[in-house]
Parts: sequence; structure tokens; C-alpha cells
Amino acid sequence: MAKDQRVFICSNCDSQFAKWQGRCQECGQWGTLSEGRPPTEDRRKVTGRPGKAVAFADVTVERAERVTTGLNELDRVLGGGIVPGSLILLGGDPGIGKSTLVLQLAVALAAQGEVLYVSGEESAEQVKMRLQRLTPHGGKIRFLGETNVETIVATIDRDRPQLVVVDSIQTMYWPNIPSEAGSINQVRASTVKFLEAAKRGQSAIILIGHVTKEGLVAGPKTLEHLVDTVLYLEGDQYHAFRILRSVKNRFGSTNEVGVFDMRDSGLVEVKNPSQVFLAERQAGPGSCVTAVMEGTRPFLVEIQALVNPTVFGMPRRTGSGIEFNRLQLLLAVLSKRVGLKLAAQDVFVNVVGGFRVSEPAVDLAVCLAVASAALNKAVPKDLVAIGEVGLAGEVRSVSQLEQRLKEAEKLGFQHAVVATAKPIKAKIDLLQVRTMAEAVKEVLGR
Repeated sequence: MAKDQRVFICSNCDSQFAKWQGRCQECGQWGTLSEGRPPTEDRRKVTGRPGKAVAFADVTVERAERVTTGLNELDRVLGGGIVPGSLILLGGDPGIGKSTLVLQLAVALAAQGEVLYVSGEESAEQVKMRLQRLTPHGGKIRFLGETNVETIVATIDRDRPQLVVVDSIQTMYWPNIPSEAGSINQVRASTVKFLEAAKRGQSAIILIGHVTKEGLVAGPKTLEHLVDTVLYLEGDQYHAFRILRSVKNRFGSTNEVGVFDMRDSGLVEVKNPSQVFLAERQAGPGSCVTAVMEGTRPFLVEIQALVNPTVFGMPRRTGSGIEFNRLQLLLAVLSKRVGLKLAAQDVFVNVVGGFRVSEPAVDLAVCLAVASAALNKAVPKDLVAIGEVGLAGEVRSVSQLEQRLKEAEKLGFQHAVVATAKPIKAKIDLLQVRTMAEAVKEVLGR
């Protein structure tokens, strides 16, 4: 008779090991291994009944009417509003404003129907204190201080609210899983239960998930394939602006972003982000404006650069809001193709306002800002630079250029530096260049 095989199973991620050890090698948690028996189910005995296939020609599609929230920036990211019966995951760093955003959403929707606010982190008094900053009354918002998923789902099935907010998913637990709240298994199982409740009762459910810097363990990344929509609220605690992005949306585009301004009264929509980002701009050496695209919306942002002689043997390269490797590449192009002597210079580049840019359309503005700082010559205040810079020093055209130029025209810019790849119709004065060296010569007069 074969001896019973025993293994050690992690209560956080269900990984199995032959010997006990203090730390799980899969999820990195300490003290989570306990002795148990592996599954002994004989899969050969598992049988199933054949399913009934349906032709797509016989399937009728009914368009779900979206519920507009009244927050235009949020509706834009969602694709026009909230779809009934959808499961939405809102992620972001702790303290970034996730609870404030969903509470404002709850207040806006409370005038249209019942809203259930479930919290496993705060009491009703604590949530009421935050709510008083947004509105003097709570409307039809109801509070449920519970972490048991079965109890919450039963409440949703009974009341059928229009919107359910769960703050946060890491505090929820399902009693049938023998692991602590916040573990990967608990987070996944709880999300599946909420998904079933949303589809069954047509209640829109928003799950709040915290993002940590330790690899996103048991965070929103493990749930993205389960939910319908994934939103991330980004920003810096030292800047007032918050960017709401959609990385997954089954009912709309993932290219849109929403911009908010964090104030004492909550998150305020920024309807003209370009004007806000450039409101305190002071023209001088090391400053250049460019246009970036976030979905279908163009933004004008200021790129600042500072070039200073290094006091160490190794010059420093620091970029805030721009990818470091991309900055290194552009500095190499300026040194090799333009002839700027940056080998003994510290270079600092900053995107004003805490905005993060990743598209190559900002290359030309970054190069002109660095060249302006190195030569101590200012870029004209009414000039915007848009273009990608290649390793050969050539300036390449970018997509949606006409929309970017129209945004620059609205804010009073008179000149634009672009590539010469294709003819462009624009009211703004175009300075078309072929190479980075030509752009530096034409703009800075070198």
C-alpha cells in the first residue's frame, strides 16, 4: 500500500512544496506554509455533457443604456458612462484619491438611484466625514461595513442597487477559502463572486484596489482578466493633478484619459488641461513646449532642461516624467549629430506639472530644451516643437499632427517646428526641418 504523500501548501498562493520552509518561494510571504494533502481527485472519472452551440446569426444584441455620471472626465474614460451589470476595477497608489473619486461618483448617481457603499477599511462615521466635504447630505447612499463576501452579495441580490462601491477588494474574504484577507486566492475568489452578482442583478460594481511597489502582489494586476473595465488613477502626492487612465474596457476605448485637480473639496475636473499646464510658464533658456496625445485629446506640456558643469567624474542624467533610456538616447544624438559638448555636463529634464510622457513625439522638444539650456539661448515663447528624433539625427513626423497643431493655435502659439515628411494644412506658421542640427540652427540661431 502506497504511503500517504504529504506536502506543504502556501495559504497565500496555494503553491506546494515537498519540505517546509519559512518563506514561500512563489509569493515571497513568510510563515504561510502548512502541512496538508495534495488533491487526489481522479480526473479520468470526471465527465461532462456536451454543450449546445449557437450560431452568431441567431444571436440578437441589445445595446445597454449607459448611466451618465455627471463627471464628464470620468464618462469620457468609461466610454460614455457606466454600463449596468459591469464590474469596474479602480487601482492606484494609497492616498492618491480613489475613495474620493468613487464617493463623488456615488453622490452624483444617488440622485438617479440607490447606491450601496461597502467599506472594510473605514467606519460609517469616517466615510460620513469625507462625504460632508462633497455634499451636505448623502442622498440615497447606504453604507455597509462588512468584509464577508457572502453577506455583501446577499445584500446586493436583495436590494438591487444601481451602483455598488467596494472599498477595498484587499479587505474582502470568502469563508470557503482558508486563507487571510488580501491573499491572492481570496482576492480572486471575492472578485468572481462580485462578478456573478453584477451580471445577475445588473448592478454596476466598482472595486477599489491598492497598488504597491512590491510587485503588485494580490493587487489589481491579478484581477484584470476577471473584470470588465480597469481604471488607474495616477499622480504625484506633491502635485495636484490626477490622471485617470483606462487600460482595459470591454465597452469602450482604452485611449481616453481624464484629468482632475485635487482640492480640499475633492477632485475637480480640468476641462482645458493644456491651459492649466502652461499657466505659470516663464520663457527662458531650457524651456520648450510640445503637444502629446492621450487618446483623442491633445495636451500641451512644457519640457524644461537644465545643463550644468559636473563636479564629479561621471556626469548625471536625470529625467522626471520622461523615460530615462529615451533621455540617454536623445543626449547621445545631440552630442554626435549636433555637436553639443555634453560629456562633462550634468543634464536634468523635467516635464512640468508631474505629467508623464512616453510617446516619441516629445523628442524634438526635449532636444531643443537641452540645446537651449546648453547654449543659454531661449526658444521663442510662441513656438511649439513636435517630432520624433532618430539615431541618425533626422526629425520624423508623428501621427495626428493636425490635431496637435490646432490645440497649439487655440492657446496662441504662432510657430511650430515639425518634420518635412508630408504636406500639412494649418493656420500656424510651420518651420519644417529635416535634421536635429537644422532644427537647432533655425530655432536657436546657431
